[in-house]
Amino acid sequence: MSITDPGRLPSGRLAECRAAYASDVVARFGGRDQAVVAAFAKVPREPFLGPPPWSIGGRGDAFWSETRDPADVYQDRLVALDHARGINNGQPSLHAMCIEALGLTPTEHVLHIGVGTGYYTAILAECAASVDAYEIEADLAERADVNLRPWPRVAVHAESATGRPLPDADAIYVSAGASAPDPFWLDTLRDGGRLLFPLTADDGRGGMLLVTRRGTAFAARFLGPVSFIPCIGAQDPQAGARLRVVFQGGGEDAVRSLTRTPPSVASVWFAGDGWYLSTAPAP
Repeated sequence: MSITDPGRLPSGRLAECRAAYASDVVARFGGRDQAVVAAFAKVPREPFLGPPPWSIGGRGDAFWSETRDPADVYQDRLVALDHARGINNGQPSLHAMCIEALGLTPTEHVLHIGVGTGYYTAILAECAASVDAYEIEADLAERADVNLRPWPRVAVHAESATGRPLPDADAIYVSAGASAPDPFWLDTLRDGGRLLFPLTADDGRGGMLLVTRRGTAFAARFLGPVSFIPCIGAQDPQAGARLRVVFQGGGEDAVRSLTRTPPSVASVWFAGDGWYLSTAPAP
């Protein structure tokens, strides 16, 4: 169903749509965190998408459909933000899975890198105490700053979050593909802190890697396969080409730690420049 004036859609109907959508996107990966369900049910998606009509589809879809009905955006589908740049609002079930995997508490500080127009930043803010949000694309950062004003504990930074010191954090969520963990991301994690980012090859495909700091060591595991646009400043062509080969070979499910010194040769799944993924558990 399409409507002429989306602003006149009854608010009760949208609340019902959000509630059903929230339960659906969390259930798709077997999630159980009711705080994540509540956040998806509370945060409206359509204000973060720009004015209608909205273009809805998927990465494998040849054609995207257009709609003016805000109820239609409460599906587990992508919504385009900029077709020309390949930027979209992201797959809700993937982000729900990732946010649940971070295990956020109401007292924690989060860094969100690659926020786009801020939709998933708002959901993070519902689950944590505060968020520093980074977006390198100036037009997207400007939109995110406006969109996130109802969440005063979010600070939007129109700048890169790679290659430089960042505020101490309990969790870092990266929403763009990197061919290596930025050393500053690892350094800024507090003990027990979690870094979740798409480790991607030069074709944009790879795996969602969850890294947990344990003193000076880092436990690591892949949540599953993903495809993301590149994180500017976190891409190395040579590493990306090598990652494509290693992902094609499989075995990422056996990864258990990330080290900054060489582990035993037998345990190395991937050797980067000053970092390694190993099948050996973190100390």
